[in-house]
Amino acid sequence: MFGILGGNKGHKIKGTVVLMSKNVLDFNEIVSTTQGGLVGAATGIFGAATGIVGGVVDGATAIFSRNIAIQLISATKTDGLGNGKVGKQTYLEKHLPSLPTLGDRQDAFSVYFEWDNDFGIPGAFYIKNFMQSEFFLVSVTLEDIPNHGTIHFVCNSWVYNAKSYKRDRIFFANKTYLPNETPTPLVKYRKEELENLRGDGKGERKEYDRIYDYDVYNDLGNPDKSNDLARPVLGGSSAYPYPRRGRTGRKPTTKDSKSESPSSSTYIPRDENFGHLKSSDFLTYGIKSIAQTVLPTFQSAFGLNAEFDRFDDVRGLFEGGIHLPTDALSKISPLPVLKEIFRTDGEQVLKFPPPHVIKVSKSAWMTDEEFGREMLAGVNPCLIECLQVFPPKSKLDPTVYGDQTSTITKEHLEINLGGLSVEQALSGNRLFILDHHDAFIAYLRKINDLPTAKSYATRTILFLKDDGTLKPLAIELSLPHPRGDEFGAVSRVVLPADQGAESTIWLIAKAYVVVNDSCYHQLMSHWLNTHAVIEPFVIATNRHLSVLHPIYKLLLPHYRDTMNINGLARQSLINAGGIIEQSFLPGPFAVEMSSAVYKGWVFTDQALPADLIKRGMAVEDPSSPYGLRLVIDDYPYAVDGLEIWSAIQTWVKDYVSLYYATDDAVKKDSELQAWWKEAVEKGHGDLKDKPWWPKLNTLQDLIHICCIIIWTASALHAAVNFGQYPYGGFILNRPTLTRRLLPEPGTKEYGELTSNHQKAYLRTITGKTEALVDLTVIEILSRHASDEVYLGQRDNPNWTDDTKAIQAFKKFGNKLKEIEDKISGRNKNSSLRNRNGPAQMPYTVLLPTSGEGLTFRGIPNSISI
Repeated sequence: MFGILGGNKGHKIKGTVVLMSKNVLDFNEIVSTTQGGLVGAATGIFGAATGIVGGVVDGATAIFSRNIAIQLISATKTDGLGNGKVGKQTYLEKHLPSLPTLGDRQDAFSVYFEWDNDFGIPGAFYIKNFMQSEFFLVSVTLEDIPNHGTIHFVCNSWVYNAKSYKRDRIFFANKTYLPNETPTPLVKYRKEELENLRGDGKGERKEYDRIYDYDVYNDLGNPDKSNDLARPVLGGSSAYPYPRRGRTGRKPTTKDSKSESPSSSTYIPRDENFGHLKSSDFLTYGIKSIAQTVLPTFQSAFGLNAEFDRFDDVRGLFEGGIHLPTDALSKISPLPVLKEIFRTDGEQVLKFPPPHVIKVSKSAWMTDEEFGREMLAGVNPCLIECLQVFPPKSKLDPTVYGDQTSTITKEHLEINLGGLSVEQALSGNRLFILDHHDAFIAYLRKINDLPTAKSYATRTILFLKDDGTLKPLAIELSLPHPRGDEFGAVSRVVLPADQGAESTIWLIAKAYVVVNDSCYHQLMSHWLNTHAVIEPFVIATNRHLSVLHPIYKLLLPHYRDTMNINGLARQSLINAGGIIEQSFLPGPFAVEMSSAVYKGWVFTDQALPADLIKRGMAVEDPSSPYGLRLVIDDYPYAVDGLEIWSAIQTWVKDYVSLYYATDDAVKKDSELQAWWKEAVEKGHGDLKDKPWWPKLNTLQDLIHICCIIIWTASALHAAVNFGQYPYGGFILNRPTLTRRLLPEPGTKEYGELTSNHQKAYLRTITGKTEALVDLTVIEILSRHASDEVYLGQRDNPNWTDDTKAIQAFKKFGNKLKEIEDKISGRNKNSSLRNRNGPAQMPYTVLLPTSGEGLTFRGIPNSISI
């Protein structure tokens, strides 16, 4: 398409620059400077402006043509000092509005470069922006380079005014080089760019910075506003270990010099901010609007003690809607993302979309079979364990917490074991446990002192029936001993019942279990084990792996938007007084509880096979696929997940083996070793001395590390995220709060267990205001943006020029398509009862692809929401 202009000497090569303006083609917002001689602003993309030499040019050309300059850098010819030759500064020229390859909201411009044989082959370029406003540089393409052909530069970066940078912005071609294989002319540029990204660790970060650095979670509290909003620093101590977040460098609070002052615009490196603006609008405005507008509106409309009186009232949120006071809906409706989420019928009716769990059956959620099935195929399917020891033991320090051994007896269980003894059921791998005891008992005294929370720490024992489903046998409800933690727990065991007060007690006991599980899911399985643990790897990768490095190219798609969504979470979701604290049981202790769980986090156990074996849900079996055999054959999360894990493993092995032939090559890769050392010692510094960290001495170490990172950021996150609204949107099924303990015999509340079981249940679980806030949040978190990029896909086909890597990636994509067909086939198999269950919800959350919206399927490449 583009060729050489002229002869051999002084030729010009034409290229194409693709970019997006800050305000998405709203060129009126971009003000030209006098640099380059253009003093007028354009009237718009298709408007007109007059250049200094006369004549009329289109608006985009007028704005950008003399305000963006590029200099090519040679990868094959040096400047006499050993560094790649730098060409003459060249400006963008004509706007190309009709280029067929343009993506949504992108614009292209032509550019011409002087070239001769003495310059060699371009391998990088400098770019300068002389405008006051930044733009998003998508790509630069040079075609018909003599003796070479086309060169692609995949940029995807915000470029600010040139005065914002100490060193000129540089971009590299889509080549791949290990550090010791870098062409000599590019060595200095590769090293300098990594130095730029690391920064000096000083000062407060500015919006235009591109600096990646670490800090502790010291920005969740707001002690200057209120003592009640003070929160401990997470990370940097044995008391509160935590993964690191991106450093912002804001000033400390007045009352606590260790805490950072809150901000409405938390810094993240600019390229981690959404360049694909649909997601930006959706998340930023959606989450912030809930915190700033929706939550206060609900509180003023319903009060803090609003109640549902009947189960039909909850179903009415989706069927008839809920009437709001006169001025309430008007405060919500102007926000575009909330208009999309809330269905309104008339001016004062708020209506949510029906969650999948009640689309077929309104009451299936109440059944014991569905209760057990959701531990295998629900929103938190990665916690259930095969019971190995009876009675269940605690891992808490007995010198602090006394004897926390379970009080469930053999007699409790054997009445529902169909003639089996507990020993027989144990030896046959037929007893399972959902154990929330240790995570909650240590905090329960504090939680139950809160005005809005009353609950138990729970253990649930289940039996694997002959048809492959799980039957709950007993639920243990435990409270801290009234005389002190060192005296252990006071526990009560509740057994299944289907009549009278005992049936309502059983239903409420299951609610205590689900509330434990909802909170553990949101704070640990979801936030901690995906969002928080991945951020240090994002930081370390950008600090130590050049964009030219093959492992950078492998991992980059799996970091997309993660720092951004985590920053939003620290502002509005997990912050002191934020949405999670207001609508989940632990309240102000929510994130602190996740720190206690992080103490036991093990990187290598995040690999799905290792996780399943550790939980006793699989046993090693070299003759079986994946080297293990599942204890429950119909375990949808594990069955589908293992296929995804295996596909990732094959792809990573195929890709990594293209660049490393030996273990010695891994050991000698300076960037790679610096990356892993810092990810462990700084990013996860509180656990750096744990013996389980891989040493990164072998090719297999590298493959395994990359597999765990990719699995965690893609499939694991998808498994615990995109089922949130389908299951939890019906608050009766997944309550987030319990507000009172089981009533005592002889009280009015105990009488309600028989006379009005719905009221007794509803007065125990999440109230109306908290439920509405929770539904609003999890619907946003369960949706896919229109520009999502899924596992097996790339947002740019030119991400590498390595044809073997592209072939391996295509093979990966084809394998995922096969897996998608197999999952759909299993969901149609009626003999697999856990795949649909009483609620008739096929297990679709690990289907690799999805459309836009609330689809209950799809594995994005990254933790992007």
